[in-house]
Amino acid sequence: MENHHHHHEHQQEAPLQHREHDSTDGHDEHAGHHTEGFLKRFWICLAVTVPVLLLSHMIQQWLGFTWTFPGDQYLLLLGSSFIFFYGGWPFLVGMIRELKWKNPGMMTLVAVAITTAYIYSTAVVFGLKGMDFFWELATLIDIMLLGHWLEMRSQMAASKALESLVALLPAVVHVERNGEVTDIPLRALQNNDVILVKPGEKVPADGLILEGSSNVNESMLTGESMPVKKEKDAKVIGGSVNGDGALKVRVTGAGNDSYLNKVIDMVRSAQGAKSNTQNLANKVAKWLTIISISVGAVTFIIWLTAGKELSFALERMVTVMVTSCPHALGVAIPLVVAISTSLSAMHGLLIRNRTAFENARKLTTIIFDKTGTLTKGSHEVQQVIPISTQFSVEDLLRYAAAVQQNSEHHIAHGVMRKLRAEGLELWKSTDFRYMQGIGVSGIVNGKRVVAAGPNYFKQEQKTAPAIPPEVDQSTDTVNFILIDDVPVGIITLADSIRETAAEAIAALKAMGIRSFLLTGDNEQVAAAVAGKLNMDGYLANVLPHEKQNKVKEFQAKGEIVAMTGDGVNDAPALAQADVGIAVGSGTDVAAETADIILVNSDPKDVVQMIAFGRATYRKMVQNLAWAVGYNVIAIPLAAGVLYPAFMLSPAMGAVLMSLSTIVVAINAKLLQVK
Repeated sequence: MENHHHHHEHQQEAPLQHREHDSTDGHDEHAGHHTEGFLKRFWICLAVTVPVLLLSHMIQQWLGFTWTFPGDQYLLLLGSSFIFFYGGWPFLVGMIRELKWKNPGMMTLVAVAITTAYIYSTAVVFGLKGMDFFWELATLIDIMLLGHWLEMRSQMAASKALESLVALLPAVVHVERNGEVTDIPLRALQNNDVILVKPGEKVPADGLILEGSSNVNESMLTGESMPVKKEKDAKVIGGSVNGDGALKVRVTGAGNDSYLNKVIDMVRSAQGAKSNTQNLANKVAKWLTIISISVGAVTFIIWLTAGKELSFALERMVTVMVTSCPHALGVAIPLVVAISTSLSAMHGLLIRNRTAFENARKLTTIIFDKTGTLTKGSHEVQQVIPISTQFSVEDLLRYAAAVQQNSEHHIAHGVMRKLRAEGLELWKSTDFRYMQGIGVSGIVNGKRVVAAGPNYFKQEQKTAPAIPPEVDQSTDTVNFILIDDVPVGIITLADSIRETAAEAIAALKAMGIRSFLLTGDNEQVAAAVAGKLNMDGYLANVLPHEKQNKVKEFQAKGEIVAMTGDGVNDAPALAQADVGIAVGSGTDVAAETADIILVNSDPKDVVQMIAFGRATYRKMVQNLAWAVGYNVIAIPLAAGVLYPAFMLSPAMGAVLMSLSTIVVAINAKLLQVK
């Protein structure tokens, strides 16, 4: 799919980007009417081809009839001229554009071939000695138009996957305004509107449930096949399908703010982004063009010097040009890219960086940030142990919850859940401070309260209080409570390992990829989790700002590293890694530094992503090999190496070229997410 619709690419693009548009766009929104245009041109030219064939003396000889009259060749010229200018127009315009971008490609080849044939045949009509080949020219242009249309169809099908994401939204929304429900078009929906979602309907926008409960199927957004139970205050995502309950929802993300739109934008930009493989394909296509034109010229000269007539030499040259069109190459990679990006988005893998995704096949090491990826990330309080006599278990919980209430950390969430479960009141706190990788502090009831891990004592250069023997340090995270600098209690929390984590690690092992656990927890917790999952090793007591260096250390040894984290404090490490994978960001697609976002927190998705990366790469290589291999065989045949035993006619060459393109398109279509 070459650049014959650059003239109305998106105007808001910077001119710089415009220069990068190689011969591989074609999945822009305007491709539709181009596609139809080729088909229309094809039918009209086909109709005009009939008289051209009947007027051609060669065809008359084959069919065994004569139909000559004075000036018949001028009629022939007239019909052929129409086909050349009307049918050949897209190719001629394409050539001018390609040469202007200094990027000769398929259009240039076709244009040079048909122009040569046309000018020569016209000269024959006006008295040059030789055979005209108007009928070859006409059939050639017909086939090229048809081939082009087929190819654009396959391109369109790839971007259809994007449209099927867009189609996840309903057209009409039931909005409740002033106590009355009215139906409005989706476009008119605004944030803070209250909408009704009836059973079985699609959720039109992101929002919070005000009333009702239902099971919502989010599989087309997250790849998670089980419907999720949703009740009051739960989030719903636009594009998911409501189950059996009616929901009343306040819209928080309408239109461009919605999760789905962010996904679509991301998929679109990833489909447009060039990866290294794609740039390779462009280079190959360019070289192929140069080779075709050279081989064409050489073929022409050889046949002429071998004493063949001009028309024969020209026909061989034209056939070489047409047969070797790098159509298949132009489609080989972009189609796979477009299909793989859309497919993965529907399975909860969002690709932001194509090159990183293709590099996933080379990974040697994966570092998992423990919390939230291999484990559920929801720390539950196990024990609350007072150290001093003046504070009871309830007091400790109240003080801990009061300072933790402003923190987003999983320990804080665990403490808050415990407080609610015990039905205790939440005290106010002021002067909240978050100490990264250590803990939190604040003022509660006039006392300075610190809730922190063992690292706090290291930093203050004090000795940590002894941990009672009933605490299993291999699995539990220990959080100390200090009031006015005096340790008064210990809260232990434990995180449970995800069910699929062990399978994922085993699958990675089978692929020859080593896995390491990275955690801020102590040695024992790290060793216990890594051991349980049979991982290759662990890195414990790592503070957030040290994560990036740990990744660098592996890279320094020549490892190709993927970092998997939940994207909050892992940003620098995700950016540092060869492949940064943000996990479980769910509806928040803003994991800015990650290359790939896994919508679910399932570690098996990491395996799936790598397997899919490998499959995608395989498809690209197969397509490149086919497109190049086809030309290695087809060009010499077109040049006439087997003459006189076998001759490839220009029309036959065009058919082969179209076929090779279709083979490549079908192969791309066979790509699947396992």
